[in-house]
Amino acid sequence: MSVALSINLNKIALIRNSRSGDYPSVTAHAALCVAAGADGITVHPRPDQRHIRAADVPALAATLAVELNVEGNPFAGPAPSRRADVADYPGFMELVRAVRPAQCTLVPDGDAQLTSDHGFDLRRDGGRLRPLIAELSALGIRVSLFMDPDPQQIRLAADCGADRVELYTGPYAAAFAAGADHATILRPHVEAARAARDAGLGLNAGHDLNLHNLRAYAQAVPGLLEVSIGHAFTVDALRLGIDAAVAAYQRCLGKGD
Repeated sequence: MSVALSINLNKIALIRNSRSGDYPSVTAHAALCVAAGADGITVHPRPDQRHIRAADVPALAATLAVELNVEGNPFAGPAPSRRADVADYPGFMELVRAVRPAQCTLVPDGDAQLTSDHGFDLRRDGGRLRPLIAELSALGIRVSLFMDPDPQQIRLAADCGADRVELYTGPYAAAFAAGADHATILRPHVEAARAARDAGLGLNAGHDLNLHNLRAYAQAVPGLLEVSIGHAFTVDALRLGIDAAVAAYQRCLGKGD
């Protein structure tokens, strides 16, 4: 089975939010990415709406012909907007209940974090997550948990009722950029992938994957189903154009070689 490429549009929204109005349009860029060959679209609406806004999510869901993956902290409640031209944040669960995307990736991030930088500790949060995962599953939403590559924690994800885990690849990307031995830095992810397979979980991955480190990761990690890439993709699209950037990432995944 080939690995799906989901493009994260947060940075497009960040550029839009630096001005009033809807330029550049998130939905228009989603359509461009899909036309170029992206397999899915990812967004991460945070309560402060620093990039993707709550209103972007139903707009994308109404227009996409590919899977929409909505990331966020399931414990994040309603929050007032900081801008008069932007509606309040309704809370993560309220948002996905209304939209029912193909996939929700639950992430333990807080408002003070610059970006997602760790996975769930399910020994601490598993009890609170179980009823929310059950609710999302009942709505027909595939549930993925953002996790560090820790086999013990991966097994707990299956006990919580998740369908997939998304392995946090930030440390892998940093070690790759620093010239670390590939086999050494990939070993935890390979072991976590095997734990996911044995637990009956699907496997996603994301964070700081790019054109330099993606191919090695995809070739080494067994059972990988999906990667989500936004920050590096946006930078590469500025240099290459959207069509060429999507094609380059798909080649890293063994498609179009």
